[in-house]
Amino acid sequence: MPSPVLDRILLPGADGRLAPFALSPPRRFPAAQPPFPRIALAAAHMVVDPRAPQDPWDAQAIDWDRTIAFRRHLWSLGLGVAEAMDTAQRGMGMDWTTAQALVRRSLDAMQDFPGAAMASGAGTDHLAPGPDVSIDDVIRAYEEQCAAIEGMGGRIILMASRALAHAARGPDDYVRVYDRILSQVRQPVVIHWLGEMFDPALDGYWGHADHMAAMETALQVIGAHAAKVDGVKISLLDAGKEVAMRRRLPPGVRMYTGDDFNYPELIAGDGQHHSDALLGIFDPIAPAVGGALACLAADDLAGFHAILAPTVPLSRHIFQAPTRFYKTGVVFMAWLNGHQPHFCMLGGQQSARSLLHFSELFRLADAAGLLSDPELAAQRMRTLLALHGVE
Repeated sequence: MPSPVLDRILLPGADGRLAPFALSPPRRFPAAQPPFPRIALAAAHMVVDPRAPQDPWDAQAIDWDRTIAFRRHLWSLGLGVAEAMDTAQRGMGMDWTTAQALVRRSLDAMQDFPGAAMASGAGTDHLAPGPDVSIDDVIRAYEEQCAAIEGMGGRIILMASRALAHAARGPDDYVRVYDRILSQVRQPVVIHWLGEMFDPALDGYWGHADHMAAMETALQVIGAHAAKVDGVKISLLDAGKEVAMRRRLPPGVRMYTGDDFNYPELIAGDGQHHSDALLGIFDPIAPAVGGALACLAADDLAGFHAILAPTVPLSRHIFQAPTRFYKTGVVFMAWLNGHQPHFCMLGGQQSARSLLHFSELFRLADAAGLLSDPELAAQRMRTLLALHGVE
């Protein structure tokens, strides 16, 4: 139970007025016992070193011990890790050099967890979009990153490319790039279609502004290379579009939901098809995910939904527009739950959300039973309030 001293906290509401909030005990979830009936990859965040002398806007000072410790936390709960993805601020603070170091360290740490899963983002983020960047330049950039990850013994998540989105003149350019890369990879990859709500620079990906038209190009690529595609992750925050694409995937190609708004129903499935998962929200709600999948493994669908349903309002809040700032909420939760001693991020991204946003996030995390130590969480929330002039 929360401490009698810290079981209530004054939080600002939507109108800015303070009101008392009573914390709840943390929820106890069923023990996670893989194998699970779904693949569940958590896109994991980075932990920075705030004591480094570098300016956080201009340099990348990483606390490697705590960053890798968090991956160990995810593996201990039976989840896999999606490494060096947008949740780790890839393209929003993390560069390709740091991503390579991260992948190497995570692959080493994974050896301590027999049967653990991990796949890593390969993209073109070391190639800045510009008028002189050609499709051949994009291909070479993808080849470089894919070769680096496979050279370390890693599996690939083929990330969407800002440089390709800028250079492409239509769907045929996307087909050309993906045909080339998929013909070369050693193992099947996960193709990541990241929507413009996550990254405005990816608007019109696959050569179409309309998602359903874009889907036709993506399905063309996947169908031509089904043996080299483990699955596709779409992050469009639209369950209907995901289901429509899921029904048309070639046999053996998985749908990995990237829908942080509707993941319980998509993972549960419709009786004929289901989605596996590769989600940023799995980082802060990992204990609930492990427990829910344990229920699903026991054919307890009611228990699965009972665990995940309270996490959906929290996820929708964390991923609210501007969606690209969701990483701030993910790291805030890690701080509240003691996975790191500070609330600092690459590029100073901890400033991307308002105090009212954090206050509501705190309430929703409590409602989902995801504040593992309410006394610690309340203490840290009070610190944030004081920094914002709320005493």
